Amino acid sequence: MGSEYRPPFTVSTAAINLIAEISGLIERYVIRLEQADGLKLRKANRIKTIYSSLAIEGNTLSEDEVRDVINGKTVIAPMRQLQEVRNAIRAYDLYPKLDAFKEKDLLKAHSVMMEALVPEAGHYRSQGVGVFGEQGLVHMAPPHAMVPQLMGNLFGWLKNSEDHLLIRSCVFHYEFEFIHPFLDGNGRMGRLWQSLILGKLNPVFEFLPVENMVHANQQRYYDAIMQSGALADCGPFIDFMLGEISASLKAHQKKDVGVNVGINVGISERKVLEAIARDAAVTARQLSAMLGVTERQCERLLAKLKRAGIIQRIGPNKGGSWRLTDTNS
Repeated sequence: MGSEYRPPFTVSTAAINLIAEISGLIERYVIRLEQADGLKLRKANRIKTIYSSLAIEGNTLSEDEVRDVINGKTVIAPMRQLQEVRNAIRAYDLYPKLDAFKEKDLLKAHSVMMEALVPEAGHYRSQGVGVFGEQGLVHMAPPHAMVPQLMGNLFGWLKNSEDHLLIRSCVFHYEFEFIHPFLDGNGRMGRLWQSLILGKLNPVFEFLPVENMVHANQQRYYDAIMQSGALADCGPFIDFMLGEISASLKAHQKKDVGVNVGINVGISERKVLEAIARDAAVTARQLSAMLGVTERQCERLLAKLKRAGIIQRIGPNKGGSWRLTDTNS
């Protein structure tokens, strides 16, 4: 029955265009990872992935603290949050050994991701769950008795579908969150599994922190899920996630440009480039709210990137937009 099931989704013109764009960007990212500092970049991106995926779920450890935990240093923090980081490290270390098409591997990964955090780690939930937001209940997941069949159907479709893997990765992510198969850990597992599916397309997706982009744009992530739920069609979520993947690839290229032209592109500069990749019309005031720094500091960051030739201003200061240059091509 699994191979006959097809989740409800529509592939938009925007999604088709993004697939073509991402395909070209992937090849440039592969070349980037083959450069001399590729190993360092892989490690940095793994830290970002773990930090961002857990931060979305409310973990308050900073990126530096996550790095310290990975490096075996002592970090003073709540025991549960430290356990979440250690579990995530072990789960992502399994990445090369996990098969995205195998349901048993999902259960194995969940047992590692949620060890000592939930009593049913590695098993589908045995009770009903709901997703709650500021306004109360926003989604009541299907009854627990239906979860094994729903997940079996979803994995059957994932394995046998002829849809592009980029599309399948997004559809699986959305349907996984809709089913909410576990008592806890559904968000971090959904993001990990989309990354694994993308790894079937190209292994570099193990080292592309899409989670970092989602963390920076968290409200739109939830909005896309809600919109897809209201339409009973995950097309909006597909468009959002493909846009995030494209923006993440572009932002990494621009970070590398900074290295090539001899300027120091740090975390703040990268966040500015990521924001511009998502929204070319972003203002210094909006960046200030995103980065948690003053508007004046944002103006200096923009000026620095502009002087380096990494970004260009199109049109007037008011009403104009930014453009990421092609100096890394």
